[in-house]
Amino acid sequence: MSRYLMTLLLLVPVNILLAQQYRIEIELPNQAGKQIRLAYHYLDKLYAADTTLLDNKGYGVFEGDSLLTQGLYKVLIDEQQHFDFLLGADQQFHLYNAGTTSAEMKIKGSEEAEAFVDYLVFLESLKTKSSELSERFKKAGETEKKEIQNELQGLNTEMKNYWEKINQQLPGSFLYKFLVANEVPRLDTSTLPLEIQQNDSLLLLAQFRYQLEHYWDNFDYTDERMLLTPFYKPKLETWFTKALYPSYDSVKPYVYRFLDQVESNPRIFQYAASYFLNSAINSNILGMDALFVDLANDYYLNGKAFWASESTIEKVRENVLFLKNNLLGKTAPDLTLESYEGEYINLHQIEAKITVLVIYEPHCGHCKVFVPQLYNEVFLPNKDKGLEVFAIYSMDKREEWSEFLVEHNMFDWINVWDEHHTSRFKVLYDARKTPGVYILDHDKKIIAKKLDIEQLKQLMADTLN
Repeated sequence: MSRYLMTLLLLVPVNILLAQQYRIEIELPNQAGKQIRLAYHYLDKLYAADTTLLDNKGYGVFEGDSLLTQGLYKVLIDEQQHFDFLLGADQQFHLYNAGTTSAEMKIKGSEEAEAFVDYLVFLESLKTKSSELSERFKKAGETEKKEIQNELQGLNTEMKNYWEKINQQLPGSFLYKFLVANEVPRLDTSTLPLEIQQNDSLLLLAQFRYQLEHYWDNFDYTDERMLLTPFYKPKLETWFTKALYPSYDSVKPYVYRFLDQVESNPRIFQYAASYFLNSAINSNILGMDALFVDLANDYYLNGKAFWASESTIEKVRENVLFLKNNLLGKTAPDLTLESYEGEYINLHQIEAKITVLVIYEPHCGHCKVFVPQLYNEVFLPNKDKGLEVFAIYSMDKREEWSEFLVEHNMFDWINVWDEHHTSRFKVLYDARKTPGVYILDHDKKIIAKKLDIEQLKQLMADTLN
């Protein structure tokens, strides 16, 4: 049997075997005797892939038994000297560079890598023309300025034509995807109805919607090779934070569609799911914590997040526990707590247009300032307009609580506590940080939370006046 297998192996053409390897001959005549590294871009970081020691003529080889993932790679001489090249499907070629810039490279053996160098040279010529035109523009009259603007637009057209030429010469190549990745189509406003063109608000809305629907037209976010470029991370971040409308209901369908489309690629799925989860919980957009809870339940706590450690899963589970009951739009968890006077008061039975639930601890630095301001600047001016405050002292020292209330004379609102911590209010209302603030409507639905004093004052003005 072993003899039979050996015979089969010998019958496999040598060029097919070599095609499964990478071999990059490096010739850097001005770097003789140095050890250099082959590195690859991965999101916003660089990682080492190989090393080689150049001989006394500056020759060395990067090689391995399996193909490298295509992407943007770097020849790293030292921290000051390095240059990038594109690694495509053909990974057996010769790279010569007497300098230290990408445009000075000369590559033989890989049509795609050679075309990348040619493009860099072409791009440098466009930059030179653009710089010259910009200088002329500063000194030009109005008529000449229009001509220069047309010439500048022509450079953009010239670049796109070059892209198309590459696409025709190297159909399906990674190079073409790489070059067009950051091109976002612009809406031709002349195609819109006149009533939209002449209305600034409608025009902005049309442009926003067009960009949202066409943002990824030239960027294949399902292609793992795009991870090995500096483009993927900023592209995704800009989409999530700026291109999408900043609300939970608007963002969630797009995020879930994105994840569904990349789930078959483990590396992209891992990055995207991690990014969305962390961005959701750290977002300053009101209500985005609901996206965190959804992502946690649908991707992390059901076992799909194969990369997550047990400690990570436990941290996610803890955050879900503290967030799931107090999301915007939910009915606030009911509480029956003992008042300062010894009576038991039920939150849901409070009759008020607006109820502010605040959780505080007297020795918390922020609470010392926030709670008296809440009383004096928000509660007192609005208590006769339908505002009530359910103020929960979060600790179990009655004397400390009493001193704080007396010091600030805060007896007009509802002061309550849970001396023995049986109500679980700290979990239901996420009291890990104080002060905690929740705004409830007449039906005790959570309409806002985590507002500062100025935001609370504006909310009261909008809802109670």
